[in-house]
Amino acid sequence: MALQSDHNMGERMANLAGAPVRLLFTVLEPPLAALQRGLGIKRMPWIFLVPNLVFFGLFVIVPLFINFFYSLTGGTQLYPDDRPFVGTEQYGFLLDCQTYADPQTCREDRFWKAIYNTSIFIVFQVSFMVLFSLITALTLNREIRARGFFRAVFFFPVLLSPVVVALIWKWILLRDGILNAFLVSIGLDKVLFFVSPEWSMFWAVFVSIWAHMGFYTLILLAGLQAIPPDLYEAAEMDGTSKERVFWRITLPLLWPNMLVVIVLALIKGVQVFDEVFVLTGGGPGTATQFIVQYIYNTGFTNQVQNFGLASAASVALGVALFILTMAQLAVTRRKDDV
Repeated sequence: MALQSDHNMGERMANLAGAPVRLLFTVLEPPLAALQRGLGIKRMPWIFLVPNLVFFGLFVIVPLFINFFYSLTGGTQLYPDDRPFVGTEQYGFLLDCQTYADPQTCREDRFWKAIYNTSIFIVFQVSFMVLFSLITALTLNREIRARGFFRAVFFFPVLLSPVVVALIWKWILLRDGILNAFLVSIGLDKVLFFVSPEWSMFWAVFVSIWAHMGFYTLILLAGLQAIPPDLYEAAEMDGTSKERVFWRITLPLLWPNMLVVIVLALIKGVQVFDEVFVLTGGGPGTATQFIVQYIYNTGFTNQVQNFGLASAASVALGVALFILTMAQLAVTRRKDDV
């Protein structure tokens, strides 16, 4: 009897909770039915897409056009009516270099220094990100004890805010932080991690890998689990070594996932800003100032706010991201075809 009473109570609570939803659908059903009769069932999806398209247009498409317009104007005024049209002068200023490999020979050396820093960051961050993600995915794909727990542990940093991640590691790496306290406890001297350009770049790469590796590990782990076990069983019956199995079976079949990971990591690396900005502030000097921070500083934090130059730099960044996104779509399409 007690079980029956609890069941009835659960049903009443469920009906009570679902009453507002049923009332909403009762109110919406007549107008939606009339729209379907008037427009036809094939046009009905547009009714549900229009609100999203409106918000997308207002907060993505319109700002894109405004940003492009600002890149063609000069001056320090904020409102468009007060800004003189200068054409491609801002782009010419950014691209005016004697030698593109040497930022010091460019008129806007800070822009090319930011590109140089971003390139170094991408080379090391993407390379080690893919390597560590692959090693972690291979390890977590094996039959190990507490495998589910370790999968959750490696994915947990992805759930944290980039600002939280940067603050945690900043507290660890400060002059009087946890890491220096440990070094002093074992008889070593303190290390000023944020004073040396090399150390600052190292920790920027390290923290970024630590924060995002779990996401790429998950993609590679899904690819590993999609490989048919029969292939490994046949290779084991033939006496094939584990190294040969990896190079001849695992890596070729995992390569489409690897390409997706590489392209996604490249896009994320080019956009890096919040973690490094909180961790190092772009310092020491401009040693860890990347392209997005350059745009932010030029348009908002410098004493003279150059909105046109910041917009031109952001357009150049947008073109680079568009190329990388097209590469990702091509890789994904090729993977689906395979």
